[in-house]
Amino acid sequence: MTTTGRDRLWWVDLLKALAAPLILLHHLAFYGPMSDHARELAPALIDWLFSNARLAVQVFLVVAGFLAARQLAPGGGVAPGLNPLVLLRERWLRLLPAYAATLGLALLSAAVARHWMDHRATPTAPDLPQVLAHLLMLQDLLGLEALSAGIWYLAIDLQLFALLALLLWACDRVPPVSGRAADRSARRAAVTVALVALASALHFNLQPGGDIAAPYFFAAYGAGVLAAWAPRRGRPAVVWWSLALAAAALSLHWAWRDRLALALAVALALAWLGHRPAPAACPAWLRQGVTRLSTLSYALFLVHYPVCLFVNAAFERFVPHAPALQALGLLVAVVLSLLAAVALHRWLEVPAARWLAARRHRAAAPALGMG
Repeated sequence: MTTTGRDRLWWVDLLKALAAPLILLHHLAFYGPMSDHARELAPALIDWLFSNARLAVQVFLVVAGFLAARQLAPGGGVAPGLNPLVLLRERWLRLLPAYAATLGLALLSAAVARHWMDHRATPTAPDLPQVLAHLLMLQDLLGLEALSAGIWYLAIDLQLFALLALLLWACDRVPPVSGRAADRSARRAAVTVALVALASALHFNLQPGGDIAAPYFFAAYGAGVLAAWAPRRGRPAVVWWSLALAAAALSLHWAWRDRLALALAVALALAWLGHRPAPAACPAWLRQGVTRLSTLSYALFLVHYPVCLFVNAAFERFVPHAPALQALGLLVAVVLSLLAAVALHRWLEVPAARWLAARRHRAAAPALGMG
């Protein structure tokens, strides 16, 4: 992506750069035992990370919807030739290399942890069907124990992307009654996404146990989609955004949820700032740091748990339980997670993206040659 493109998405990068470390710290606080021993030094901080830092997932949900909308329906108009099955396959193929490597690392870390400590954070040894279900990102739908913390989100993100692609494809297939086809398709897409998001907020998001499937999370994801389309000018855009905000207020009045309120706030921020460049006063080093951490966010989200599990087990087995030493272990886990994310991104995520780009180019070449 060009520098200009990165600048246009600087606020998206900033959100990802803030949210990814919070998820890492939440898992360190939640899964112990280092945080249990270190809590004496900063109980309020550890308790906040334990209870509230997980809300950063809402940021990722909104950002994911925002970016998916830019890919599938830039400006609100559905991309021509949209094929949900092809898009789903390509997204899964792009995620798979880094995801599969992380699963292997998670299995290894869990095996070591079971040998070195007895703690609730340690997954049990899996069987082959469980591993295969994870590779297909179906583990939660099948009711299987997760092999690593946070990977539930990857499965949900894939489901949400597939659901959005299907909705947009359906909107594009309906012939327009009057007016330009592109305008009617964009209007139908906005209304459809808003209605499904409202159904999510008022019903699916309130169902106990519903967090294994996309409809539970579509309120936040759909808010991100609508935020990506917000810069469209004209009265229809204002009307639909006003209705969307009214619906969001209704859903929160119906049943207040901190996670949904945060998602709405993030979506509003993206609607206002998401397509704007970084502030002119922002120093270059900060721009570069935010962009770099944002680029690593997926790899960090994947790899941090097996790294943290291994460090937890090592410090539990070989290091005294003194709070200061265990707090040092938390710092070691953070640093090693960042280094592992760099390696995962460089050696697997980037090559997978290049391979898919080359694959798409080869697939398009015959069609171009027949023109």
